[in-house]
Amino acid sequence: MPSITKSRIPHLFVSWPLVHYLMSAPRSPQKEQIHQRCKKICPNKDSKDTVSSVTSNNGKSRTELEQVPKIFFKPDFALEDPATFNTVLPWSHFNSTGGRKTRDWASSKLLQEKLSHYLDVVEVNIAQQISLRSEAFFHAMSSQHELQDQLRETQWAVSVLRRGTTAIDRVMCQGPLQALCTTLTRNNCVKLHNKLKLMATVHQTQPTVQLLLSTSEFVGALELISTTKEVLQQELQGITSFRHLGSQLCELEKLIDKMMEEDFSIYVRSDFSSSLKDEPHVLEKERLESLVFGLLRQKKLDFLCIYSDEMIVAAKALVTQCVAESVVNIEEIDTEVTNKLADQMRLMTFAQWFELLKKILENFLLFLQKIKATLNVIRNVVLKVLYSNQKNLVLDKYVAGLSVQETSVDPVLQGEAELAYLTHEGLFISDALSEAQQQDQSSALGCKILQGCVDTPGYTTTEMSVNKDQNLMYGVNVVPTELELNGVISNIQELLHTASDVSHDRCVKILTARAKDGSLDRLSSPEFVGLWHVVDAFVRDTEELCGRRSVSLRGVLQSQANRFVHRFHEERKNKLSLLLDNERWKQAEVPTEFQDLVNSIVDGQITLPERKTIGPDNRKPTEYLLVNGERYAVVGTVLLLIRIFLEYCQCVNDVPSIATDMLTRLSDLLKHFNSRSCQLVLGAGALQVLGLKTITTKNLALASRCLQLVVYYIPVIRAHFESKLHPKQCSVLRHLDHIKKDYNDHIAEISAKLIAIMDSVFEKALSKYEMKAPMPSSCLRNVCKQMAKMHEAINELLPEQQTQMLFLRINTTFKMHMKSQLARLGVINDGGPQHGLVVVDMAFYTDNIHALKNLELLDLNMAEIWEQKR
Repeated sequence: MPSITKSRIPHLFVSWPLVHYLMSAPRSPQKEQIHQRCKKICPNKDSKDTVSSVTSNNGKSRTELEQVPKIFFKPDFALEDPATFNTVLPWSHFNSTGGRKTRDWASSKLLQEKLSHYLDVVEVNIAQQISLRSEAFFHAMSSQHELQDQLRETQWAVSVLRRGTTAIDRVMCQGPLQALCTTLTRNNCVKLHNKLKLMATVHQTQPTVQLLLSTSEFVGALELISTTKEVLQQELQGITSFRHLGSQLCELEKLIDKMMEEDFSIYVRSDFSSSLKDEPHVLEKERLESLVFGLLRQKKLDFLCIYSDEMIVAAKALVTQCVAESVVNIEEIDTEVTNKLADQMRLMTFAQWFELLKKILENFLLFLQKIKATLNVIRNVVLKVLYSNQKNLVLDKYVAGLSVQETSVDPVLQGEAELAYLTHEGLFISDALSEAQQQDQSSALGCKILQGCVDTPGYTTTEMSVNKDQNLMYGVNVVPTELELNGVISNIQELLHTASDVSHDRCVKILTARAKDGSLDRLSSPEFVGLWHVVDAFVRDTEELCGRRSVSLRGVLQSQANRFVHRFHEERKNKLSLLLDNERWKQAEVPTEFQDLVNSIVDGQITLPERKTIGPDNRKPTEYLLVNGERYAVVGTVLLLIRIFLEYCQCVNDVPSIATDMLTRLSDLLKHFNSRSCQLVLGAGALQVLGLKTITTKNLALASRCLQLVVYYIPVIRAHFESKLHPKQCSVLRHLDHIKKDYNDHIAEISAKLIAIMDSVFEKALSKYEMKAPMPSSCLRNVCKQMAKMHEAINELLPEQQTQMLFLRINTTFKMHMKSQLARLGVINDGGPQHGLVVVDMAFYTDNIHALKNLELLDLNMAEIWEQKR
């Protein structure tokens, strides 16, 4: 490749020295000389000729520059690339062999000239561009020189400031800073001393816990364990000597849980085994409160199950003990032969068994009172914990609100943080503040556990304060939630209900054991009433005490009452049937006892008078029964019926719960009396049963009067039962209204029977009536004779008004038959002889009727026997 020609050398020297000058250090005289020499070579661009020449040169150079191939201007131009190399130097066109050597040499020379030309064009353009911007470059260089001068001045000022700062540091800062470092070192020593004291205290945790457990101070021991574990996790974490203490404390805490449950079980057993004769009180109240606080703190909320199990065992033992104490005093019972409690109770007489039952019920009532007192103490402890829990939640929310509003840092903590920042490399103020807060918390925990150990001698007292237990529960957040505490309160109330149910179930077994052989079904009314009152009083007392209605005991008592009512009714119904079958329906004398029985019914209040056993009763029986001033002629059966239904009413007084059943049975009894008496009297059943020859008018009148007496008492009975029945049960009273109607119908049938008897007499006698002398006629004499007999039979049995009404109806029947006979005979009211004879007979009839007792003023109206003239 040929070398560069001399004509091109000046251009190269003009361009590259200039570039070198621009990139050199600040301007110096030597550099000024070089610049002046370069300006001589390159014309001044500010002259007009220069400007025009430059403009023309720019156009020319741009045209020449466009001749240069574009490949040379590419950013990635590199001859190392084979493609680029072959494009720039196409050597494939050159071949050094053969006869073409001379031609290839000429082509190579031409290519060299072309490339040299491209180089000259580029260099010329570069030199032109540099020359155009030379002033800007030199101005930049001069500015750099000024900047270097300013930097030297600044460097000198900084050196002076550093010397002053060093003097200030030596004179004013090193002494005070040393004092601050000494203070911080002292504070660190104090913290180290406190930490060592805390470690010493933690080291004494286990002996202190053992001391507390020896006095059953479970809450204090648990609080000490919890606080120690918290200190181990927050303040003493990583200390090798305490690496096993955490697990040991956990095991100790589990042991305390078992000890508390066992101690609570022992307490409950000792409480139930204590005497019930004394006034119910809580055994060792402080001990119970301490145990409950400890169990609540550990969330051992199933301790009530322990109490429930022990309560059931104690209830069984109570019955066993009472039976054993009673059997010891009964010589007829051999406990070696009869060892079962149920068999022993069945061998007792009712009086012995009844005394045993009263004793058991009394003990169960005391038993429930003791349980309620104990559960009240437990409930109060739970309520205190619940109240404290709620109060602490409110306090926490209040403190949290204050923390949110707090915007400034405690000056003491800030000072410590700044001190740490000044003396410890790598700490910021925020880090120092956090460290100071942690140190403050650790100090509080240390004070707490130290205080716990300082208070240790106080744990040796016999009883622990409940308030202290309550406060200790909140040392850490382990208390039960409000929902759990409310559940415990509900379980306490349910446990009281369970105690009531257990007591009732035990009593039910006592009753069923006695009733197994039917002995309770054979009780007399006073015995059953006494049993009812005792059991019912116990049920009401327990319901009031425990707030729960008994189901089992009331059910058994009601079932026994139903059996008693059935037997009571069957006995009296059979007795009444037997009396009716043997009743001859003759008037009976009324003993004074029955008269007193009737007199005891005052204003609807039915009470059986007490039987007088002191001294003989010299009063004689009366002929009539006086009821509210009215005489009643009665048979003996009705007197006993009155006593029977009074016994029904008295049972309802004694046992109100059987009122509905008893009313139904009494209604059945009254129906039975009505139907059976109708069969015997109106139906003439007494002729076959008793062998009576006939049912007389006196029998009929006496039966009617007896029925009237029963009808009188039906409203009294109704009013009595209405006062005993629940308003929803009063619908059964309609049975008595139906019975009263049946009785009145029966009475009306008897009256109709009496009239029918006289009707047959009139029909037979008046069918032969004739108007012949002598007068009065024999027919009228016979009729008057039968009327006198009827009056004689009923006058002393029926009241005056009823007798008059009956004879008015009989007289109406007589006038009907007489009118019919006169019409048949053709006798009219014409004043003739036959009319006169009839008038004589009617006058005789009227005189005879008026001559009868209580019938003197009876209006017979005999004119109705004549046909009215048309």
